Amino acid sequence: ALPQAYADWRRSTLGRVTDALEERLLLGQIGPARGLRILDIGCGDGVLATRLAQAGAEVSGLDASAEMITAARARADAADLDMELFEGDARDLPFPAERFDCVVSIATLCFVDDPRQPIREMVRVLRPGGRLILGELGRWSLWAAQRRVKGWLGSDLWRAAHFRSRADLLALATEAGLEDATVTGAIFYPPFGFAARLMAPVDHMIRSAGTTGAAFLVLSATRPQD
Repeated sequence: ALPQAYADWRRSTLGRVTDALEERLLLGQIGPARGLRILDIGCGDGVLATRLAQAGAEVSGLDASAEMITAARARADAADLDMELFEGDARDLPFPAERFDCVVSIATLCFVDDPRQPIREMVRVLRPGGRLILGELGRWSLWAAQRRVKGWLGSDLWRAAHFRSRADLLALATEAGLEDATVTGAIFYPPFGFAARLMAPVDHMIRSAGTTGAAFLVLSATRPQD
């Protein structure tokens, strides 16, 4: 089951170290969450949504998997948090226009053939001046190469995945009419636990040199003021 696969990943050294670095980058891009209305699209089992709610945000989460929404509700209940959680499609969001201060979507568009419609929906539900934050799988990394091989060897999940570059993400932001777009990278080590332990302490230093080789890319962009 998907929730169990996520839990198993986080119990591994590679998963634990990698998720911590990705979360640190995302929270840094979002900034102080208290009082913000945040939508997490592709919220999975609710780890990031829970962190944001604990930081004082009003959080809504959406995922295409009913199993994941059930797991996210269990996590929110265990933390005594009140979050709106919906099973749904990123291409047709069940929210009114301009509802959210921030929309976050992590590793969702990589499994969509045409990301333009989901991004249009994300922009629609953002208030003017609100920020869109996309975390995606970097194209030019050993992680992407490993996943491509898995796809060639028969994995339906990774055969269907799309790995995007910094230029790809910036082009999507421009096409959607967003402003002040930046892309930051993280996870510069290969997909092995020993490499994660050795290189995690200096990952932020490599980040300052650019995004080449990053397994995780984060786009941050702003919806223009009307």
